[in-house]
Amino acid sequence: MKPLVKRILLGIGAVVGTVVVGAGAFVGFHVHAFHASLDKVYDVKIPSVTRSSDPIVLARGKHLAESVAPCTLSDCHGPDLGGGKTTEVGPLGRFTAPNVSSAGLGAAYSDGEILRLLRHGLKRDGRTVRFMPSHDFNWLSDADFTAVISYIRTLPPVQKENGPFEIGVLGAVLDRFDMIPLDIARRIDHQNVELAPPPNPSASYGAFLARECTGCHGKTLAGGPIPGAPPDLPIPRNLTPDATGLKGWTFEDFRRTLTTGLRKNGDKLASMMPFEAYGKLDDVEMHALWAYLESLPPRPFGSR
Repeated sequence: MKPLVKRILLGIGAVVGTVVVGAGAFVGFHVHAFHASLDKVYDVKIPSVTRSSDPIVLARGKHLAESVAPCTLSDCHGPDLGGGKTTEVGPLGRFTAPNVSSAGLGAAYSDGEILRLLRHGLKRDGRTVRFMPSHDFNWLSDADFTAVISYIRTLPPVQKENGPFEIGVLGAVLDRFDMIPLDIARRIDHQNVELAPPPNPSASYGAFLARECTGCHGKTLAGGPIPGAPPDLPIPRNLTPDATGLKGWTFEDFRRTLTTGLRKNGDKLASMMPFEAYGKLDDVEMHALWAYLESLPPRPFGSR
């Protein structure tokens, strides 16, 4: 090998080695920060809850548990709270919501601890929940959360083992860059949780409802590939009034999609789209969510 070529190859090898070492240090730093954050114990007081047996309160709790705070989704804890389906997201990890019925984790939590978990994303030990999107619906009122707790306490115990829950290295790194929410409590301002106004069909109320859409469709709701997701994962659509999104849609088009699982052109919604929950929004909630989506500035598809 000629001396010049040898020197060039050695130089390239040194650069590649430096990049690999640097990348490893970068990943290691953020993975360490992720796990350190998971271990943080938050000092948030456990609130008191007075459970209700009023049929109207229980009906409200059932509605919320099936729609706005959809813990009974099959992809969440399941209709019986015995644990949901496993979500496989490639290098991000695989996630299974646990059994939270009275024969599972529900037995270990007091009503106040459940309210703190829903509002602040904190487990019994004061550490963060993982992946559970408390930050998307913690704007509900104490009365609404009391209704949810009162309802789920009426469900029978379920004897079922918890499924797998694993966070991949890529998931940990992307969480630190706020590209996928896994470490939930650090995303919540525990001293100033913003609560929504009473339900009404306005865009301002719809903005709270739309928080649950941002995890998949992005902060701007313009859709596009989820960072780090496997290539076979469906790509979230654009929900803004852009030509690549909902331009030309009417409220009835929107309602029909949420209740039937079919887009305006007749195509089925992707299986990861929780129309099982959104189809159960009441009339006020649907009008509010639509009003908010209509109020968004048009953005091209993929500008998450």
